[in-house]
Amino acid sequence: MKHRARKRFGQHFLSDSGVIEEIVQAIAPQPQQVMVEIGPGLAALTQPLVERLGHLTVIELDRDLARQLREHPQLHVVESDVLKVDFVALAQSLCGSTPCADASVPQLRVVGNLPYNISSPILFHLLAQATAIRDQHFMLQKEVVERMVAAPATAAYGRLSVMLQWRYAMENLLLVGPECFDPPPRVDSAVVRMVPLEHPPEVALPVLSELVRVAFSQRRKLLRHTLGQWLTERQIDTAFDTQRRAEEVPVAEYVALAQAAVKPLTTNTPS
Repeated sequence: MKHRARKRFGQHFLSDSGVIEEIVQAIAPQPQQVMVEIGPGLAALTQPLVERLGHLTVIELDRDLARQLREHPQLHVVESDVLKVDFVALAQSLCGSTPCADASVPQLRVVGNLPYNISSPILFHLLAQATAIRDQHFMLQKEVVERMVAAPATAAYGRLSVMLQWRYAMENLLLVGPECFDPPPRVDSAVVRMVPLEHPPEVALPVLSELVRVAFSQRRKLLRHTLGQWLTERQIDTAFDTQRRAEEVPVAEYVALAQAAVKPLTTNTPS
C-alpha cells in the first residue's frame, strides 16, 4: 500500500515487524471478538489483527487510505474523525452482527497507533464512553503514557493521570523507538493497556473534569489559591486540605471531592 505520510494527520506508520508482533501478542486477539482499530494507516497492525479475528472494524480519516482499506474483504471501514464516533452506538451495532456472549457486558476492544497531536482528546472522548469498552491498547508518545500511569507526588502526575486512573487500570507495556516508524517521529513511543474498572466510583464526569482542571491550572501554587477558591465560590463545605499542591493529592481524594461537590446544599427552613 503506497502512501505518503501526511503531517496534518500526524501520520507515522509503524514498520518494525518485531515490534508489531510484540504488540499483537500483548493484545491477544481471539476469533470473533469485536475489535475497532483507530487510524490503521498502512495496515501494518491491521493485517495480523484481522488474521486472528476474522473481521475488524477500522476508523480512518484519510480518505485515500480509507479507499484502499475498503478493498480488504475482512475490514469494515468507518471513514470519520474518531472524535465524532459514538463508540457506544458502534458497539451496539457491531455486537448485533457478531455472536457476543452477553450484550450487556462491554465487548468492544479498541486498539490503535494514535496521532500524537490529538492523543489526549481521543483518550478523553473514549473516557466518556468507557461503559461499552472491554479494553484499549494504544501506541502513544512515551511522555503521554508516563503521565497516564504516574503516581501522586511525581513530576508526571497531572490531570491526565487523575482522570484516567479514576476509570481505568493501566499498564505501560512496551517502549518503541523512533526507528520503528516511517517516517520516524522525533520522540519515543510506548504501548499502554487500559482496562475499564468494573465498578468505578460513581462521580459526575463534568464536575470531576472541571475540579481537576482547576487544581492543576497552577501546579506550583498551593491548592488554596486555585481549588480553594473554586470550593468557596460553590459553597462546598469539606475538610479537604488545600495546603498542598495538586500533584500531592491521590486520585481517590479528587473523586471524593467531586462527589461532595454535587451533593445538595443543606438549608435551614423556617418553622
